Amino acid sequence: MSATPILEQLKTLGTEQARKTYRRHGVRGEQYGVSYADYKNLKKKIKVNHDLAQQLWASGIHDARILALMIADPQAADNLLLDAWVTDLDNYPLTDAFSQYVAQTAFAREKMEQWTQSEAEWVGATGWNILSHLALNDQNLPDAYFEPYLKIIEQNIHTRQNRVRHSMNNALIAIGGRNSQLEEKALAAAKIIGKVSVDHGETNCKTPDAAAYIAKMKVRR
Repeated sequence: MSATPILEQLKTLGTEQARKTYRRHGVRGEQYGVSYADYKNLKKKIKVNHDLAQQLWASGIHDARILALMIADPQAADNLLLDAWVTDLDNYPLTDAFSQYVAQTAFAREKMEQWTQSEAEWVGATGWNILSHLALNDQNLPDAYFEPYLKIIEQNIHTRQNRVRHSMNNALIAIGGRNSQLEEKALAAAKIIGKVSVDHGETNCKTPDAAAYIAKMKVRR
């Protein structure tokens, strides 16, 4: 399947209102303004198509890259692909979508451990996003795997880049919500950290209070 007709369809689906919304959320460069409802419809029709995903990503168009991450095959991912795609990240909606994709691959732990140490903002944010996914979904990992990251968050969150701070805060919440043992340690870290300041730009997004969200997760758990 060629990317050309998909790109044409994406362009038709885009709206100026959506483009304005995405720009407020930091999306720059070429974009069409496709809604997530339309993305989901296209995903249902295309299903998994790794070759098409790579073609769409290569276009450089924001909407095409979001769709690419929805149809890319996690089992077909390799180091070269992930290392190439992570360097293309330039906004948090794309970073969040990419993080979800990487978390489904066999490289999730390896990339998380590597990227959480990165000084590049979007790479670092991706690493901490993946850690959140692991804390919430990988029940095979012991508590000891996550405990060192609580200390790293506690010591470094206030000095990291804007979106890295946001992702680290989310990772703190995810680890704290994993079980009662980690909850206690995460709450202790949250108390030391205090308020986390994140610039959300021209949006109504708020930085979640870690202690409050961990408490909510305890109720659900």
